[in-house]
Formats: sequence, structure tokens, C-alpha cells
Amino acid sequence: MAAVHIARAGYSAAGVQRRRALALSTSGTLGFVIMTVAVLGALLAPWVSPHNPLVQDINQRLQPPLWVNAQGERYLLGTDQLGRDVLSRLIYGSRVSLLVAFTSVPLSALLGVLLGLISGYHLGFADEFLMRLVDIQLAIPFILLALAVMAVLGPSLPNLIIVLTVTTWVHYAKLVRGEVLSVRERDFVTAAFALGATHSRIILRHILPNILSTVIVLTTLNLPRMIIAEAGVSFLGLGIQPPTPSWGGMLSEGQEYVWTAWWLSTLAGLTISLTVLGANLLGDWLRDALDPRLRSPARSRW
Repeated sequence: MAAVHIARAGYSAAGVQRRRALALSTSGTLGFVIMTVAVLGALLAPWVSPHNPLVQDINQRLQPPLWVNAQGERYLLGTDQLGRDVLSRLIYGSRVSLLVAFTSVPLSALLGVLLGLISGYHLGFADEFLMRLVDIQLAIPFILLALAVMAVLGPSLPNLIIVLTVTTWVHYAKLVRGEVLSVRERDFVTAAFALGATHSRIILRHILPNILSTVIVLTTLNLPRMIIAEAGVSFLGLGIQPPTPSWGGMLSEGQEYVWTAWWLSTLAGLTISLTVLGANLLGDWLRDALDPRLRSPARSRW
């Protein structure tokens, strides 16, 4: 008994140390700070933007960063080809990218988890049909499928969210199916079925909670993918249409002025890269925090 208590104490101490290490993680903190700034900037855009992002003034077009006009107005990141403030457009552009990401990711997760649960639990015809559908969709390049659907539906924010949702649910379905196939064979699921539990109760009370951490991690890691996807579609002209600012649209507009106004495309690209980096760092931290294998006694020295 003494040995058991010592082992438990050691495991508890190891768990406390691990939680402290996660809380003090430099990369996780950096990712959290970047995403917090991006989200707050999107929410508070009307109050933190120094200028109206839609107001044009040809007389002050293509001015470099840190430029001050005759009225004393500062343009920290310069102006674009139509005289609009680049900083304000970047701030307002975050609203589009984050709205698309934070809307399409939960919707695709909900659809993919639902179909993955059905496929992995019931098997049979439903499993064969859904998995063949997943294989077909995975065989088609994402950007090609997205562009084809956007060309048919037309460029708009709701259509873009729909396209990203229906083209990314397959990743959740594939992952959830594999997790369900593993969990459904465990003893506690067999015991619940033997005690007369219904299929819906087994799925909701016994299977879903055991795969939820994996789904949460995948959802977090899909956020940067959606940001890049939105920027890519907008860059190609089938996303959010002007004059609404978007990071992909700003990147596309700035490519014509790379040699004369480098800040247009460079700053838009850096903003996308920094936000994606923050989302990836936050996703990696969340994966470390939720991975049950890192919490098992076998991983400790006891």
C-alpha cells in the first residue's frame, strides 16, 4: 500500500509539473497573444482603426509607411493604390478572415463528427457509402474544388463559408471513424450495451466524450488552414469582393506594385503568416494539453 501511495504521489507531482510547464509554455503563450490580438482587433475594428478603410484619396496614393499628410494625419503602414490606409484595411480584413475561419471550422467539425460517428459505429452500407464519398472528395484538390463551387455559386461571404465547410468535413469524418472503431471495442462500451443501453446513449455518453479531445485539437489546427484557404480564394478573385477589405484581396492588389510599393503585398502576407503562426502554436499547445498519452502513468518515471 505504501508503494501505491508513493507511486500516486509521484504521478500527481509529475502531473502538476507538467501542467505548470504547459502554462509557462513560451510557444503556447505567444500563440495565445497573437490570436487574442487578432480577435480583439477584429471585434474592435471600428474603434481601433485610425482611418476609414473605404475612403479613397488619389492625391495620397502609394505613400510609404510612417507617412504624415498635410493635415497631420499619420499613416503608420502607408496607403494603397487608391489612397486608402493600409493599417485600417488590415484591421478590417481580419474580420473577414476570422469570421470565415471561426464559422466554417465549427460547421465542418459538426458535420464531419456526425457522419464519422455514424460510419464508425454502425458500419455496413452507411460506412461503405460515406468512406467512398470521403475518398472521392480527398482525391480532388481542395483549391480546385473550392474554385469550382465558388464559380458556380458566385463570390460572397455566405457562399465562401459553405464552400469551406463542405470541402473540409472529410478530415473530421475520417479521423472520428478511426477513433470510434477503436473505442467501440473497449470493455466499458461492451458493458453498457450488455446492460441495455441504447445506441444513442452509448454514442453520446460513452464514445463521444472519449474522442472529444481529438476533435478539439483537430478543430484548433484547422483554423490556420481556413485562414489560408480564405486568403487563397480571395487572392484568386472568387472570395470577398472589393471594396470590402480582405487579406487575400489586399495581397492580390499589391502584387502589381511589388517593385514600387512593396508594403502593400508584404504587409498583407506578413499579417496572414503571423496569424497562421499564432493559430498553429495555440493548436500545438492544446494538443499537448489534451493528449491522453501524455497523461498516462506509463509516461512518468513511476
